[in-house]
Amino acid sequence: MTIHYAREAFARFEARPMSPAIGAELIGANLSQPDDQLIDDVRAALLKYRVVFFRDQHITREQHIAFARAFGELEIHPATPMEQPDREVLRIAHGPKSRGTENAWHSDVTWRDTPSLGSILRAIELPEVGGDTLFANMKLAYDKLDDETRERITGRVAVHDIARVFAGRLNTNATQLHEKFPPMEHPIVRTHPETGERILYVNTAFTSHIKDMDPEESSALLGRLYLTAWNPEIQCRFRWAPGSLAFWDNRACQHFAASDYFPEVRIMERVTIAGDRPYFDPAE
Repeated sequence: MTIHYAREAFARFEARPMSPAIGAELIGANLSQPDDQLIDDVRAALLKYRVVFFRDQHITREQHIAFARAFGELEIHPATPMEQPDREVLRIAHGPKSRGTENAWHSDVTWRDTPSLGSILRAIELPEVGGDTLFANMKLAYDKLDDETRERITGRVAVHDIARVFAGRLNTNATQLHEKFPPMEHPIVRTHPETGERILYVNTAFTSHIKDMDPEESSALLGRLYLTAWNPEIQCRFRWAPGSLAFWDNRACQHFAASDYFPEVRIMERVTIAGDRPYFDPAE
């Protein structure tokens, strides 16, 4: 396992690691005028550090969308209002009448048949203090499991269900949601399609149970696996500021939005890049 501590020079920026385990700030990047070299460099840095951060990027919503689109097709989230222009943007707003609810370790939209490649989050309005986002390296989470647990979960499948989170938020019921977004089965250990790494791929927000396992046994095992993201040794923490963006690889990490700022206002906008169906390659 290679861990990168030193700054690394790319053609369009310098990468400054946030922790030994995950994350880097990309110093000198300009997202208002991205060229092919910048996109290639950001893609390489994302694969290496799993989440990358940008400072002082005072870009428009249109520039945010254009930057994300350079990495692939964009998703439209079912929580985005139908009447909203630029429906590729998911606006996440909390304040005195809405306490933040993203404070659980998760990877975005794992309830999809083809969960996302990555998400790009832009700060719009921030509390004076608080509202940081934490990230966990789920390759290291897998690597730190004992041999018996790795053998027990490798090749097994878990079910991911949108209704666990969004039935309440969308004021609907599970049956209605499942008509459009039925529960999906994904490997507990997935193979990263670009790096070939083995990634632990269950999360407390959307994973409901392990297929073909006794419910009590499934619940106990998932509980242990969920806790792996809580290890500070595989994390980094990002303090937002005006003009900040974060771009994370949903295939390789989980994140946790600290909801410690209530009743202050925190408004973010997220654009999500479509991915492919998770798979497990036993040869890796």
